[in-house]
Amino acid sequence: MSSPTSTLQAQTAPGTRNAPRGGPLFLALIALCTAVTAANIYLAAPLLPLIADDFGTTPSAVAWIASVAQFGYAAGLLFFAPLGDRVNRRRIVTVLSLVTAAALVAAAASGGTTALAATVFVASATTVVPQLLVPLVAERAPAHRRASHVAAVIAGLFTGIVAARVLGGLAGQAFGWRAVFLGAAALTAVLGLLTATVLPTARNRRDGGLLTGIAAMPGLVRRSPDLWRACVRQAGMYGAWSALWTSLALLLTGERYGMSTATAGLFGLFGLAAAAVAPLAGGLVDRFGAARVVRSAYLLATVSVPLFWLGGHRLPALFVAAITVHAALVASHIANQTLALTTTSSPAAANSAYVVSGFTGGALASALAGLAFTYWAWTGVCAVAGLWLLLGWGTTAGATAVRSARAVRR
Repeated sequence: MSSPTSTLQAQTAPGTRNAPRGGPLFLALIALCTAVTAANIYLAAPLLPLIADDFGTTPSAVAWIASVAQFGYAAGLLFFAPLGDRVNRRRIVTVLSLVTAAALVAAAASGGTTALAATVFVASATTVVPQLLVPLVAERAPAHRRASHVAAVIAGLFTGIVAARVLGGLAGQAFGWRAVFLGAAALTAVLGLLTATVLPTARNRRDGGLLTGIAAMPGLVRRSPDLWRACVRQAGMYGAWSALWTSLALLLTGERYGMSTATAGLFGLFGLAAAAVAPLAGGLVDRFGAARVVRSAYLLATVSVPLFWLGGHRLPALFVAAITVHAALVASHIANQTLALTTTSSPAAANSAYVVSGFTGGALASALAGLAFTYWAWTGVCAVAGLWLLLGWGTTAGATAVRSARAVRR
């Protein structure tokens, strides 16, 4: 019986031995690797009560560590993800996976919040492997199925987020938060190395150093209104989701509901709605276009915010809100990322600009939500989420209206 690696390599067409085709086994491995690495970014969120107890402080006092993870990921996207246009993907995926695993081991050995935050930042910055691979998936997909192939990877990403919250909370309650980080380190190393073996060995055609991709991103965004809109709208959407989701453990384990960390972690199962919606969203983008799907996603997210606020007092409303906001986020993400990957001649750099924008919006919203929860409880968190949606849509809608008015005058 052949190994998964040999089976995947056997899919390659003659004459293109090092260029993997977008077949189902290749997509499955990329999705699985994406799930594991995406989980690393959100690993700390469901463990905050356990981390706080270990370090002798309160959960709200360590909530900022979840924001550090997102800032780290944004930094990694800025520096490493653009390299997908110009370097050997196999080599960089191998190096980044091993560094991430080492940083997670160091996080497990941390003796205080400062050391933990530093190692979480490094682990998150180097866990950008999926964003090196998504442009490859889009490139290999048939044009009429491109969004659907991207959706398969995004489904893996959101499955990883759910696993981080659910399995992380359960494992943390049973074995301690340090064991969760050690387990994540082992999975990251194994999946990263396995994925690297099926990637192209040839160097891409573009030359340039580490900063070349960073320097190119502002120009790409400036020259492409579609990319700019995708960046801003996903920053608003992801920021709203991050504000709510990273603060949810504080609500559920607080006085109002008094859940244990493990029970609160089970709430993350509602995030499976994202994985279920992803294939549908990909098909809708292929059929109706990205703009219409993003507009519908924003309407859905707007409905979820008052439901989340009500969920601060009524648990059933929180159930509905969790499903609604995940469906909105994944639909928006698939539409915007497909747009980012196809709107310029430098898909890796464009994709990096897009994802950096999203995660920067998410990190800022998470940090502000932590402060809002401290001073205004759950109502403050919901207000931050609503503000981010307003900024994301209002900024792009206003700019589009101004551009249209100028075109009419001309």
